[in-house]
Amino acid sequence: MPEGIAVSVPIYYATGSKKRALMYAFLSGLAEPAGALIGGLLLLPFLNNFVMGIVFCIIAGIMIYISFDELLPSAEKYGEHHTALYGVI
Repeated sequence: MPEGIAVSVPIYYATGSKKRALMYAFLSGLAEPAGALIGGLLLLPFLNNFVMGIVFCIIAGIMIYISFDELLPSAEKYGEHHTALYGVI
């Protein structure tokens, strides 16, 4: 839901069209099931516990990188950087 709001609100305010905002929010929401389907079809022949572990490690690494690269500098710049660092530790 937050993703749909993040997509539709700027489009609505930029165009004034609720229909266009809803359409783009719907289309952006279709990307996740489509990605899951494509990824599932590509990995299905190789799918076992080892491959799932590798995929989850890659995803976790990407999320940790984004947190360290984007969120911590923003916390230091705009607010409570000590609290954010305590949370990381």
